Order: sequence, then C-alpha cells, then structure tokens
Amino acid sequence: MSEKLQKVLARSGQGSRREIELMIQQGRVSIDGKVAKLGDRLEDLSVNVRIDGHKIQLVSSSEEVCRVLAYNKPEGELCTRHDPEGRRTVFDRLPRLNGGRWVSVGRLDANTAGLLLFTTDGELANRLMHPSRCVEREYMVRVFGEVTEEMVRNLVKGVELEDGMARFEDVVYAGGEGMNHTFYVVITEGRNREVRRLWDSQGVTVSRLKRVRYGDIFLTKDLPRGGWMELELKEVNYLREKVELPAETETMLTVEGQKRKRGVRQIRRAVRRHEERLNEDTGRGRRGRQDQRRSPSRNQGEDSRNESRRKPSGNPSTRRNQGEESTNGPRRKPSGNAANRRNPLKNKPAKPRSRK
Repeated sequence: MSEKLQKVLARSGQGSRREIELMIQQGRVSIDGKVAKLGDRLEDLSVNVRIDGHKIQLVSSSEEVCRVLAYNKPEGELCTRHDPEGRRTVFDRLPRLNGGRWVSVGRLDANTAGLLLFTTDGELANRLMHPSRCVEREYMVRVFGEVTEEMVRNLVKGVELEDGMARFEDVVYAGGEGMNHTFYVVITEGRNREVRRLWDSQGVTVSRLKRVRYGDIFLTKDLPRGGWMELELKEVNYLREKVELPAETETMLTVEGQKRKRGVRQIRRAVRRHEERLNEDTGRGRRGRQDQRRSPSRNQGEDSRNESRRKPSGNPSTRRNQGEESTNGPRRKPSGNAANRRNPLKNKPAKPRSRK
C-alpha cells in the first residue's frame, strides 16, 4: 500500500506534514536522486530519500514507537528549532533522540506559557493540530479592562477576525480585582494568536496567557516551569484514540519508571542545572569579549602597575605585623573561655606524684 511522502517522513520524525510539505516545495527532498514533488507517494520504503543531502531512515508504521512529552513552557522561549538571534527555544531542554526528533504539537507565542506537547510521531502531531479533529485547548487568561456579559456572549457566539470567524467554546470567570480579571477559555483551533485577538476585538488587553489543558492532558503542579515529563502508555493511547489512530502496545518507559515518576524536586533540580549552564556559557562569552576589547598598551600598563604593587620592601614579618597593628590595633591576649579553648591544659592542675 502506497503512502504520501510527507506522511512517511512525518512518521520518521522529520517534522509535521506542513513542515515537510514546505521542504518539498523548496526542493530540499529527493527520492533516488530526483527532486521530489508534492503528491509523490512511496510504495517501497527501501528507496533512498534525502533531505538537504542527508539520508533519512524511513520507519514503517509497525516499527515506530510513539512517544509523547508534556512540557511546561516558560515565557520568553520560542517554538522554533533554531533562532538566528540565539534566543532560547523550547527544544533546548528536551532529551535527545537517536534516529528521530521531537515534533511540537502546535505552538505557543513567546509571551505565552503553559502546556506544550511533543511527540516522535508526525502523523499524531498533524491530526492533533488539525481543526477538523476539534481537540480542545484550555487557557487561563488574565485581561486588563472592564468585561461585560455582552462581551462574553459575543466571544461565545463568534467574532469576525481577519482570517474568518472565531469563537470560544466556553468562558468561565475565575475572579479578579480592579481592572484585572481572570477567565478560563476553551478553543478547538490553533490559529496564530487567536485567544489574544478575540479579546482584543472586545476592547480589552490580555496581560497574561497560559495553556492549562490539551484534550484531557492537564498541566499539573507536578510539572514545574521549564520541566518535561514523558507520558505513560495509557495517556499516549488516549491521544491516539482521540484522533482515530491505532493504540500503541509498546512504550519506551520502563516498568520502574512508570511506577516511580520523576518528582517535582528532581525536575526542578534539572531545570536549575540547565539554567546554570546557560548562565555560565553566556558569562564566559562576555568575559572573553571584554578581554579581547582590551588594547595591548592598556594591558601593559596594568601589568606594570601590578608589578609595582608586588615589589617587596623591608622585612616581610615586620611589615605584616605593622600592617596588622595599624589596621586592627594591638593584638589582645584571649581571656576567659576563649583562652581555655585555645589551650585547655594551661590552667589544669598537675597530678600529685605518689610513691609506690
């Protein structure tokens, strides 16, 4: 049975179907030395498929083991693999794979935090993102401005945006003070900045946005900010059944790993170590650049000044004693308990001698 080229490459972990379709349009994919085109199908997986000249190990549907990660994305990270400006991305913290790569299930803006799913199965990622599957995404939104019941009814009924009609499936008020109000909203699409644009259409501004649920996968307190956790086989099969994919029978998690999940402290410790390594790398880079900016004449001047400071004069012992007396005053003899602690045998009476 033949399969579409983008479907086979997505299953092999080379990206989502949409990303691979862009690669094919750009002429980056070849089949047995010929540039691939959209619509090409593969009947035999023994063909030589290359992306940017690199040979791809094709995986059949029976050999693939589907893995899914839940990641608590902090604000400021980008949902891209490589950033030309060197900013942090969500892929920097994920575990490395041999013979595959992680595919993000949708994206979150740089200023949006919360639950982000990753999988090794490109077909699963494509179906979870597709609007026809109507997979719910729930967000916690904090808005600045006055919100009326009429605004909420408009958001649930539907608002005309630049790219068509959009609406919230549900809006629940969670409290607030003054002009700040918190809501939980549910959408079934993943358009670009859809939640923010919907609230902007009502004249209020989103000051904080956080995804707390994808389908029935919730962001719990066990997953701290910046940490990831691999889902168990039961949760993976829930996502696969949600989009009409066959259930998995294997998992990369060991039995001991399923019984003993990574604790919050362990995940936070790993996140802290990652932050420290990044800070050390950036610090070394800054110090290196500062050293390179220094001119040779300036370095020579500093060396001469340091040499003059290091030249000894006079007796070192007398100079050290004079410095100590001048700064700290004359040294006083210890008295009381301090003296006994320093020499506990000093005031101890001698034992009387006895003749045998």
